[in-house]
Amino acid sequence: MTKRIPSISNIYEKVISPILENDQGVDAEYLTNLSLNILKFSSSKREWPIMKNIFKNISNELCIKSEKLSQNICGIDFINPIGLAAGFDKNGIAANIWRDFGFGFSELGTVTKFPQPGNKKPRLFRLAKEQAALNRLGFNNNGSISLEDNLIKQKIKKTKDRKNICLGINFGKSKITPLDKSTEDYLASLKKLIPYCDYATINVSSPNTEGLRKLQDPSLLKELLYEIKLLNECPPLFVKIAPDLNFKEIDEICKLINEMRIEGLIATNTSLDRLGLEDRIISQTGKKLMNESGGLSGKPLQMKANNIIKHIHNNDKKIILIGVGGIDSPKAAWERICSGASLIQVYTGWIYKGPLLVPEIAKGILKQLEFYKISNIKDAIGSGLKWQD
Repeated sequence: MTKRIPSISNIYEKVISPILENDQGVDAEYLTNLSLNILKFSSSKREWPIMKNIFKNISNELCIKSEKLSQNICGIDFINPIGLAAGFDKNGIAANIWRDFGFGFSELGTVTKFPQPGNKKPRLFRLAKEQAALNRLGFNNNGSISLEDNLIKQKIKKTKDRKNICLGINFGKSKITPLDKSTEDYLASLKKLIPYCDYATINVSSPNTEGLRKLQDPSLLKELLYEIKLLNECPPLFVKIAPDLNFKEIDEICKLINEMRIEGLIATNTSLDRLGLEDRIISQTGKKLMNESGGLSGKPLQMKANNIIKHIHNNDKKIILIGVGGIDSPKAAWERICSGASLIQVYTGWIYKGPLLVPEIAKGILKQLEFYKISNIKDAIGSGLKWQD
């Protein structure tokens, strides 16, 4: 008799979830890297018979298929609107398996031209009660050459030759590169990785690389985007913005996006705003959150990120929006879509809620579409329709 393989959701619930209930215990970055190493091995060996069986079971458990969820955006086919946000698989070591976890797309990176270790540890902290995280990782990654090598090792074909895998790649500036040399730095990574990008994200909004957010200034951003647009076979481009911009600053970026015919925006990155948690003590350091550096993510960011999506869409419906920040439930996903996001991404919420979050979001969206008698998700985007229990 064949022994039944435990479901991944049961394993997560019994092994990982108890760890995530406390700020202390297993270090957050160590746990992330451990998970990634397991996924790296699994991705590299997915052709083994036992691995094929495991991934078949994972796919059966987590993948929800419906034409109602599919869209073609910028010439890219998305089987569903739920993506893995950048920051988890920085080096693309598990790029070959994210579709088995139910994702319609995944965004690798942030990747930089040069390998870099990132900021001093500890640099990733759980805020378990708030379902949030504080990170000041600092674009720790192995560089663009290594990311390409990892994609080749997983036998991932270039975009023109592949099907069934939708990959975005998120590009950032190397820490050692001066701000006035930023363009050359971005271009080097893009030239290396464009053949693998269904779309590319230009990250000018991480709070953890000194000076990076200055590139959100329209004059500097225009120079950067102009050169990127000139690249041969440049893929659809998205600019990832910070949640800490005011609406006037966001409007200026939107104006530039339209002028330069950039496809869209990803809103938002992590926040320097402590969002009412200023006095929250980080147990590992003993300091208040307001005295700690780094970007806040997770549930506390939900309302702020959603309001930015709503503002952009209400003022300019031509800009394609990818919503990210605090999406931790089907209701939060539906709200982001109905506020104007064509696609959504999860990260911190996915860590806390586990792998079942993705199929739960997909099924939740389908129920709302059925309630409102909508034939495809594209007709819900920016509709303002409320969640129905």
